Amino acid sequence: MAFPFDPALQQGSAEDSDNSRDDKFHEECGVFGIFGHHDAAALTTLGLHSLQHRGQEAAGIVSFDGKQFFAERHRGLIGDTFTRQDVLERLKGSRAIGHNRYSTTGGDEMRNVQPFFAEFAGGGFAVAHNGNLTNATTLRRHLQREGAIFHSTSDTEVILHLIAMDKAVGFEEKLVNAILQLEGAFSLVGITNKKLIGCRDPLGVRPLVLGDLDGAYILTSETCALDIIGARYVRDIEPGELVVITERGVRSSKPFATTGNRFCIFEYVYFARPDSIMAGRSVYSVRKQIGVELARETPADADIVVPVPDSGVPAAIGFAEGAGLPFELGIIRNHYVGRTFIQPTDSIRHMGVKLKHNANRRMIEGKRVVLVDDSIVRGTTSKKIVQMVREAGAAEVHMRIASPPTMSPCFYGVDTPERHKLLASRMSVEEMAEFIRVDSLGFVSLDGLYRAAGEARRNGDLPQFCDACFSEEYPTELTDHSADEGRSSNVSLLAERQGT
Repeated sequence: MAFPFDPALQQGSAEDSDNSRDDKFHEECGVFGIFGHHDAAALTTLGLHSLQHRGQEAAGIVSFDGKQFFAERHRGLIGDTFTRQDVLERLKGSRAIGHNRYSTTGGDEMRNVQPFFAEFAGGGFAVAHNGNLTNATTLRRHLQREGAIFHSTSDTEVILHLIAMDKAVGFEEKLVNAILQLEGAFSLVGITNKKLIGCRDPLGVRPLVLGDLDGAYILTSETCALDIIGARYVRDIEPGELVVITERGVRSSKPFATTGNRFCIFEYVYFARPDSIMAGRSVYSVRKQIGVELARETPADADIVVPVPDSGVPAAIGFAEGAGLPFELGIIRNHYVGRTFIQPTDSIRHMGVKLKHNANRRMIEGKRVVLVDDSIVRGTTSKKIVQMVREAGAAEVHMRIASPPTMSPCFYGVDTPERHKLLASRMSVEEMAEFIRVDSLGFVSLDGLYRAAGEARRNGDLPQFCDACFSEEYPTELTDHSADEGRSSNVSLLAERQGT
C-alpha cells in the first residue's frame, strides 16, 4: 500500500488543532502524603515532582503543624511555584498531603485544585483523590437537596459532604460510611489533626503504595515518588483497605467488601512512569514484553523499528528484540514544548506535530519502518507522524500499537474522548490503517497484553484487570452515565446498615 504526499496534512485543519490535546489518553492525578517528618512539605513537593506525569494543570499541598492547617494551591507545574522558599516556609508541620491535578471531572478552575479541606466538629480534614466517582452527580444532587452547599465542581468534594452529614460519632466511621456510598475508582490520602489516612477502592482500580523514610510513613500513587526521596517501599495498599497512620504506627482494616482486584491495565501501557513498580511488576518490563508480544502476533517485513517517543520506547525495544530488527531513534522529541504551545498566527500552524517531534532523516530514509506507539485515540496525531516519516523518505511505514484498539471511554479517572470520537469505535483496523495512511497496522491482542503482564485474562468469570476501554466490560456501576438516575445499590446498602 503506497500513499502519495497529502498537502492537507501539512496544512492541518481546525478540527485537528482543536483536538490535538485529546489525541492521547491523559493522565489522571497523583497523590502523596507523609506523616512524621520535619521536612514534610519539601518531601511532598519532591514526591509530586516525580508524579508530574500524572497531572500538569495544577498542584496543591496541605500541611499540619499540630495546631493549624496550611494550604498552598497553584496552577502549572510543581517546579514553577512549590520550589520557591517562601511557599515551602508557609507549609509548616511534620505531616502533609499533596495532589497533582489533571481534570477528569469539573473544570480546571482554582476552586477545583486539591487537596480539599473542611473544618468538622471534631477537627480539620484535608483530602486528595486520584480516580473518578461514577455516581458523584447523583450523590451531589441528593446532598444539595439535603442542604449541602458546594464550592467546586469536583467529585472529590462529595466525599467531604458525605462525611459532614453522616450521623456516626467517630471520624473513621463517618469516613467508612461515606466511602460505602461511592461507586467508581478512587485512591485517597487525607490528614486530620492526628492522622494520615489512605484508602483504596474495593476493586483496586487506581494505585496506592505505602513507604517508609526513617520512620516517617508515606502514601503515594507510584513507587517512583518513594525513590526520589530515598524512601523504602513497604507494600501496596490492598483493594478495599483503609490504613490509618498515627504516632503509634500503621493500623489497617478492610471495611469494604472486595470482589477481586481489577487494577487498571492501562497503567502498564501508558500512565505510570516506566521506573515504577506496580502490583509487584516493573512497568518498564511489562511495556517491553508487550513489544515482544506485538512482534509475535503482528510481524512486519521491515528494516528498522522506530518508537514514537517517549511512551512508545519500551515497547519498541521489545518489538525489535522479538523481531530481530535494529532499534533506531528515527523520531526525536522536543521535551521543551508544553501542552499548550502558543500558535500566534495561522502561518505557522502547519508545523503541527513537528513542534514536538521531528524525523531523524538519516535513520529512516529509504527504509521500511515499523513505528511503535502506545495507543491510538482519535488518530489525528498518528496520521501526522506517519506523514512526517514519509516526508523524511521512508520507503514503507508500518505501525504497531502496544495496546488493543480503544473502543470505549474510561469513567475511572482517565480523561478520554466520547465514544464516537474514538477511532476504533467507528472503524475497522483496515479502515484505521487507511485513515492514518500506513502500509499496515497492528495492535497487540487483549490476551497478548495480559500475557505481557504475566496473567491469564480471566480468573473464573472476571478479567484480572480493568480493561473496559478495550473490552467495554466496566467493573462497577455507571450510575451517572445510565438512563436510571435512581439511588445506587451502595446508597441503599448504607441505608440498610444505618436502619433508615
